[in-house]
Amino acid sequence: MNVHAALPSAAYDPHYDPLVSEGPGRNRQYAPTYWIASAGTPPEDDGPIVADTAADVAIIGSGYTGLACAIFLAREYGIKAVILEANRVAWGCSTRNGGQAQNASGRLTRSQWIKRWGLDVARRMHAEVTEGFETFEELVRTSPIDCEPQRGGHLYVAHRQRNLETIAAESKVLNDVFGYATRVVSRQELRHDFVDEAEAVGAVHEPLGTGVHPAKLAFGYLRMARELGVRVHTASPVLGIEQRDGAFVLRTPGGTVKANSVGIATGAYTSLGLTSALTGRCMPILSNSLVTRPLARAEIDATGFRTRQVITDTRTLRFYYRLLPDNRVQIGSRSAITGADAAGDHHLQLLIHGLHRKFPPLKGIEIDYSWWGWVDVSHDMMPRIFRPDPKQKLVYALGYGGNGVSYSAQAGRRMAQMLAGKTFPGQDLPIFTSPLPTHPFAPFRRIGQRMLYRWYHLRDEAR
Repeated sequence: MNVHAALPSAAYDPHYDPLVSEGPGRNRQYAPTYWIASAGTPPEDDGPIVADTAADVAIIGSGYTGLACAIFLAREYGIKAVILEANRVAWGCSTRNGGQAQNASGRLTRSQWIKRWGLDVARRMHAEVTEGFETFEELVRTSPIDCEPQRGGHLYVAHRQRNLETIAAESKVLNDVFGYATRVVSRQELRHDFVDEAEAVGAVHEPLGTGVHPAKLAFGYLRMARELGVRVHTASPVLGIEQRDGAFVLRTPGGTVKANSVGIATGAYTSLGLTSALTGRCMPILSNSLVTRPLARAEIDATGFRTRQVITDTRTLRFYYRLLPDNRVQIGSRSAITGADAAGDHHLQLLIHGLHRKFPPLKGIEIDYSWWGWVDVSHDMMPRIFRPDPKQKLVYALGYGGNGVSYSAQAGRRMAQMLAGKTFPGQDLPIFTSPLPTHPFAPFRRIGQRMLYRWYHLRDEAR
């Protein structure tokens, strides 16, 4: 069914803000990303809910996590879920990110895991995240849509000597403690074999890292899910969740969905008041991204791009970038504090300045696409796949902190196992046994964010 023929399309709202807006809207157009512009026509979905219906499992959110959860429920347990999406499939994080899949989840290093949880838990967390990367790669390999994977690893580029010393020490921990074969790359080797980035003083190379076309990845998940019998209802925002007679009743504009179990996979686009279990537990952060026109051969040579691996730098307000299959450069970083300010040109100019600073030969290059999107950051910098009440089959998977492209596949798988009543190795790990933490100063978080951004910028750029 073509949802756009069944319901009038709503305009994209550039000022949407999860901490202010009542909800993400209904049947809104996609953000104007390069990914949507180059993904082709999305596969069909099941259109909006138009009458009361029932399902064993209802999933809220049709991004990577929600679709992966539905795929694993159907493929491994024969449970055909109903997915409810407020706008269009993968309308939020999953079509606005940088397409970087890394062997990570959340924002903490392995050393920070050891400090927080101890060595044994840290090693088991590493195994969980690494298995998650394998889960992601399995979905990519079996997807009916080519998401243009760019494999080969991840380059963590140091923009200052002190940062190189820090990531080199972390590389040793990864090698010696976790058996993860990272290595330090000198500035000369970086320029000769990978990329001639003007700011770089060296890097650490990780063997696991894949760049993908985010929208094509999501559309592949969508097709896989529907081929397994999953119903994906777009233009169906969940306006409320009630409990009746031991079941959940999810209210949408077109009717209710009665379900025995509910999975919440709404990322940073979680509606205010959707459930008290999530109130104040994630901090939505804006990230900006741009894509240049295709580079000519001489421009590729001038920038020294000899790799198409995913790259990030060592700033706290980090840049993430890569050379795309069609020879465009994509680069992103943090952006505005509020949705009201998201469209401000100075945020785009800061990103363009970062591009020019890293690659001076690209100064003045045309920018073909620019957009922004919200990232779900947990207050302790780690995600959760959690069942708040053991008496109720409601599970949420949130808080990836910008590292959800690959781990969302595993999070969806884990959420499917929980919803199906199954157990799995590692289920006693902290990301499965504790809720997303709240914040004691939640109403004032953005005041703190402004102050932190200024401090981070000064620290990042200090020599």
